[in-house]
Amino acid sequence: MPYPLLPRTPSGPRRRSLLASAAGAFVLVGCSAHESSTDTTGGSPSAADRARARAARDSGALAERYAAVITAHPALAERLRPLRAEVVRHAEAFGGTSGASVAAAPAGSPSASASTSASASPSASPTVPVHEKDALAGLAAAERTLADARAKALLDVPGELARLLASVAAAGAAHAYLLTEGAK
Repeated sequence: MPYPLLPRTPSGPRRRSLLASAAGAFVLVGCSAHESSTDTTGGSPSAADRARARAARDSGALAERYAAVITAHPALAERLRPLRAEVVRHAEAFGGTSGASVAAAPAGSPSASASTSASASPSASPTVPVHEKDALAGLAAAERTLADARAKALLDVPGELARLLASVAAAGAAHAYLLTEGAK
């Protein structure tokens, strides 16, 4: 007798697979043997410094995107503020200060919106979809893309930075999950 089909086909990664992949990334990173970040030649920044700066910029841009969605869709503010606060902390962990002016004021407050729009040029400000569901999907896609890029980048950086990249990549994957699964 054939088994009946499930009424809903699961979409996207499940919590267990996210946790398992994050744990696997930590195990792989913990085994890294190359610790030298002094690959400077002639005063140019090392690969680790460039990766750290890129990660800080990426997190700062993602925090701006969260702020834009919160401003455009105030009903999502309560749900998105904790995720955005984590992204700002990620930027700070990488040595970035781009989210510091926005992090000083609570997201969604007039001063946070003003500092966000004042710090970003009009052409560089992220466009926000009209519908909340589309805005959440866009944030989830940005989180997923950035998490994937960081997972690839951790192979080319020394141990401590690789561990930080792995941790932030895992957090980004979890954010993407929360943004997509929480919408259902």
